[in-house]
Amino acid sequence: MPLGASQVRGASSQQPNIVLIISDDQAWTDYGFMGHELIRTPHLDQLAATSVLFDRGYVPTALCRPSLMTLATGHYAHRHGVTGNDPSPKYAKQGSALYQERRAQLIGYLDRFESLPQRLQQLGYLTHQSGKWWEGSYADGGFTHGMTRGFPQPGGRHGDDGLKIGREGLQPIEAFVDHAMEEEKPFFLWYAPFLPHTPHQPPERLLAHYRDRVDSIHLARYYAMCEWFDETCGQMMQMIGDKGLENNTLVVYVTDNGWTQHPERKGYDLKSKQSPYEAGVRTPIMFRWPGHLKPSHRSDLVSSIDIFPTLLAAAGGELPGDLPGLDLMPSLKSGHPLARKQIFGEGFAHDIADIENPEASLLYRWTIRDEWKLLLTYDGEVNRYQSTHPRAEKGPQLFHLRVDPHEKRNVADLYPDQLQTMVESLTQWYPVMERQTLTRTR
Repeated sequence: MPLGASQVRGASSQQPNIVLIISDDQAWTDYGFMGHELIRTPHLDQLAATSVLFDRGYVPTALCRPSLMTLATGHYAHRHGVTGNDPSPKYAKQGSALYQERRAQLIGYLDRFESLPQRLQQLGYLTHQSGKWWEGSYADGGFTHGMTRGFPQPGGRHGDDGLKIGREGLQPIEAFVDHAMEEEKPFFLWYAPFLPHTPHQPPERLLAHYRDRVDSIHLARYYAMCEWFDETCGQMMQMIGDKGLENNTLVVYVTDNGWTQHPERKGYDLKSKQSPYEAGVRTPIMFRWPGHLKPSHRSDLVSSIDIFPTLLAAAGGELPGDLPGLDLMPSLKSGHPLARKQIFGEGFAHDIADIENPEASLLYRWTIRDEWKLLLTYDGEVNRYQSTHPRAEKGPQLFHLRVDPHEKRNVADLYPDQLQTMVESLTQWYPVMERQTLTRTR
């Protein structure tokens, strides 16, 4: 989106630089600061120690593309329309003209909104995309600079050239930061490296540390990938510090979705990625801004849907009235607990059965209120992932997270009033055709 001269002049010298770090496929437990006994994450441990750390952070959707689209637009997947990673090949052969048309239509859904990079650009920011990005090129997303060519370019999917970041160093980011400093403009970094995402091919120097500490080579590789990702975050923090930018840089951390490595094969356990269970949707969320935010460890319920309004507010932007997330900045600065006690999420199939009807692929709605979590299941089309999708139990699932943080026992039958109250709140949040609800297997 082009900038007018008045928009540039309106940029404040007090605006922070913003670095958004997005981990790719990592469980909420898989950090030193979250208590993992083996995985070494010293740089993220240091970030956590100097941040406002929310250990009960969540993403509304446990799949990368819709999760990233929520960060870019500030809206839930059923609203922004990108509910899965790809159109279903069941209804349009992969590579066909119709399939390509549907890919383009999905990317076009971004045009319904002013993205976070667009809004920051209007406030005088230079913005840079690296790593995962599905919605066309970096320019399609409203970034002034970036790495991803995107569809319809050959090989343009989910980040293409941008996926080199981290795995092959940070030089493009450093060059961009130097340019922003020369231009005397605030900057925004979208750092979404393909880490610890598969392929799990860590450097041998890291793998060697874990090889003899676990019985599974698959776990060893994944643990080493987590440490490799941590190293790149340390390099990012070092670069920001070396350039004298630390005190005026807001660093935000989140992951796109969870991952529990299967110990006996490549791939993930079923109740993690693509599922609404804690291993799929929970993530630490951190905010570091020296001199502005006092480091603390908090257990308020926060969601990645809050990141858009919070970053826009930090940059001095006016918040759109239709954003469902909260501007966390007042609570971050004051330390006061959030008044909100409930968050919401949803889950859809990897392949989108009907790109104009989210309910066709709907698998879950879920909500957490205080210490209670409710999952409702639906019969949306799963398509090519049907044989592996985590739907062992159908129907309402109610968990008391304080006593059962890993969701081992469904207590829906024991607390009917709690169940009904939370079902009603889900209906108010996102009404769907209740005829799709599956009966519980007894």
